Amino acid sequence: MSPTVNGRVLFNEVPTGFPVPGKTTIYDKSKTIDLDNVDLEGGFLIKTLVLSIDPYMRGKMREPGKKSYSPPYNKGEPLDNFGVGVVLRSDTPDVTPGDHYYGIFPFQEYDIRKNTDGLRKLTNEHNIPWSVFVGTLGMPGKTAWFAWQEFAHPEKDDVVFVSGGAGPVGSLVIQLAKADGLKVIASAGSEQKVAFLKELGADVAFNYKTTDTAEVLEKEGPINIYWDNVGGPTLEAALEAATVEARFIECGMISGYNSGGAPVKNIFQVIGKQIKMSGFIVGNPKLVAKYEERFYQEVPPKVAKGEIKLREDRSIGLESAGQAILDVQVGNNNGKKVIIVAKE
Repeated sequence: MSPTVNGRVLFNEVPTGFPVPGKTTIYDKSKTIDLDNVDLEGGFLIKTLVLSIDPYMRGKMREPGKKSYSPPYNKGEPLDNFGVGVVLRSDTPDVTPGDHYYGIFPFQEYDIRKNTDGLRKLTNEHNIPWSVFVGTLGMPGKTAWFAWQEFAHPEKDDVVFVSGGAGPVGSLVIQLAKADGLKVIASAGSEQKVAFLKELGADVAFNYKTTDTAEVLEKEGPINIYWDNVGGPTLEAALEAATVEARFIECGMISGYNSGGAPVKNIFQVIGKQIKMSGFIVGNPKLVAKYEERFYQEVPPKVAKGEIKLREDRSIGLESAGQAILDVQVGNNNGKKVIIVAKE
């Protein structure tokens, strides 16, 4: 077989503000690969099927000297994020052509892996689309599920506020809270997304761009649990509306990812109201050890039966990644943003 183009999405430069497709990232077709004859050197050849686009990727687009919880992207090298791929060839014991794996993948069509470190073999006995394994059944779903189990401590008559409720994390949090019998207030950034919040069962759903968050919380609260995907003024409004000993689960603060953020003026409410704020990273080894196997046992059957609802926003082809990254940062995606890189 003649060499096959191995398309890649490269990190080109650190953005100022929002990432710019074709400038911050570049789609590159200069590399080729001989799928039949390339030397595997004891490893295996995997074909990328789907890649996840997540808000935290913006934080990796930084200068190498700036420290964070995740390593920066390297200029001139492919981006990476969670994905699913299928094995084409293997010289690795226990790895068989046709096996599917989930984990961190480079943004390129084909990759040779030396081993399965950091990868999870997917059995998919429920025949769920592979794209779901980077959303509700991947990192975003685990983010919601792990932290709800660990930090929410729901009690009867609790009121929960979920910001960014239409995303893959927030949408599952809403459903977990409703399963626990709680009143849920949820916000999103468009009327289409608000309609989705209502489909998920949110008792109060509103567009934060056209409705004042503080006014909604004053009317519908006070709140006992706040799931924070946004930060900024939304966090300030939640602090004002919180009860004594409220639980704040700090998952993300996308309002400041492209601007550098701003001080939270009323953070002193944490003291007076004795609020417990829990920040977390889904990859924390303690959380993984405690919850991951239960997650894969309990959540896929519920997804397969339709008991857990989800929504995807699919882009086709690796060349669409740059625009997809921008769409997530500005909130133009409608559901979990995924890149369908290739068919099975």
